Amino acid sequence: GQLPTWLKGMLLRNGPGMHTIGDTKYNHWFDGLALLHAFTFKNGEVYYRSKYLRSDTYKCNIEANRIVVSEFGTMAYPDPCKNIFAKAFSYMSHTIPEFTDNCLINIMKTGDDFYATGETNFIWKINPQTLETLEKIDYSKYIAVNVATSHPHYDSAGNVLNMGTSIVDKGKTKYMLFKIPPSVPENERKKSCFKHLEVVCSIPSRSLLNPSYYHSFGITENYIIFIEQPLKLDIVKMATAYIRGVSWASCLAYHKEEKTWFHFVDKKTKKEVSTKFYTDALVLFHHINAYEEDGHIIFDIIAYTDSSLYDMFYLKKLSTDFEENNKLTSIPTCKRFVVPLQYDKDAKVGSNLVRLPSTATAIKEKDGSIYCQPEILCEGIELPRINYDYNGKKYKYVFAAEVQWKPVPTKIAKFNVQTKEMLHWEEDHCWPSEPVFIPSPDAREEDDGIVLTCIVTSDPKKAPFLLVLDAKTFQELCRATVDVDLHLDLHGMFIPEKDVKTETE
Repeated sequence: GQLPTWLKGMLLRNGPGMHTIGDTKYNHWFDGLALLHAFTFKNGEVYYRSKYLRSDTYKCNIEANRIVVSEFGTMAYPDPCKNIFAKAFSYMSHTIPEFTDNCLINIMKTGDDFYATGETNFIWKINPQTLETLEKIDYSKYIAVNVATSHPHYDSAGNVLNMGTSIVDKGKTKYMLFKIPPSVPENERKKSCFKHLEVVCSIPSRSLLNPSYYHSFGITENYIIFIEQPLKLDIVKMATAYIRGVSWASCLAYHKEEKTWFHFVDKKTKKEVSTKFYTDALVLFHHINAYEEDGHIIFDIIAYTDSSLYDMFYLKKLSTDFEENNKLTSIPTCKRFVVPLQYDKDAKVGSNLVRLPSTATAIKEKDGSIYCQPEILCEGIELPRINYDYNGKKYKYVFAAEVQWKPVPTKIAKFNVQTKEMLHWEEDHCWPSEPVFIPSPDAREEDDGIVLTCIVTSDPKKAPFLLVLDAKTFQELCRATVDVDLHLDLHGMFIPEKDVKTETE
């Protein structure tokens, strides 16, 4: 097929790449050393390049020819004499051990710069054109966080909004919302944007030693949405994991008897809405989108009833018959919550406060808290992306990978949240990655544009390829095969040509 002539720029992807070092193997797929991929589009052609992120973790492991730095699912036992991570072993004086800087989850844009991100306090600046690893940033030098999400939001002014957890800092554990400006004042040219990082607000954790795990958060025009779920980190276990010889993953537990709490922070006042909103226990990785309508906040998420998704990706389960033998015990469900921020304070206990046409409910409880139940939009989609111009606004379309009871996606889906219609692309033995939507230059409608996804094949005779779909019809426009092994990746972004600085700049 043919690429659209207007497509100029680069699809940058990140994900786990190397799982064996010397005689040692990682236990979990999410632990692998970060591999960056770039597909560059120019003059109707596609160029592919990949490179391992040269993190300190990568360098230590390669030099020792074995895994010496612990990842989430793999606890390593390095030789403290030789290792730059030796200070991690003063763990008795630190509640939280030194985490890895293997940033393998996503790509983040800050001003004119791009960073590989994970879920610890480290991010790495990279050159998107050469994929070289440039400079390490430690969030904890600018804000007291030990972990941070790799799904930030971007506002119209170019600020990055993100969240991190501050664990037992000054005897408190809290979730911090922070903002990174896109540039620094003229007179401070040499300083980095991170020096101007600003804490927007903090939300106290309901538990000092068991903060909630979260992978993303939501945003509307006026509010930040944070979901405190009962999938929690056990800090005491984490601090002693090394001594006990267990991985940090074993310190994450799902408390299915607990509630899930919704927090809404007003962007202008930086204060949390005082009403207590909650729902039943759920596990959530990805927010899809959120918006405000008639005094309500409407937000769409992909939720599970247990934490089996993480367990699926232990490498001992990723054998040749993986597709046949592994089943999720909880299917991902696209849930829409409709939360009435403005409601009649004299409403009767037990009454539904939702005034919009929806099967979602918000029931007033005796103690004044509000119990929310969702509308189910669809089942079986993950890795959701939208047209980002509609982020925080009323929208129609989700582009996602489709997973049934298997943890590996087999189709790409386009789902209309308003009509519930779904379109698919699928082909035998093809495992797609997260789809990325790119609007066409003269776009009038939300789905005017294309969708890009990298396809890995489980058939050894079939080469992997980059797939280009027409976002409106979901018909294939073209594919670009790659004659090297592609890896299933996690997340990434499209960078338009104008945003990629050339070497000379």
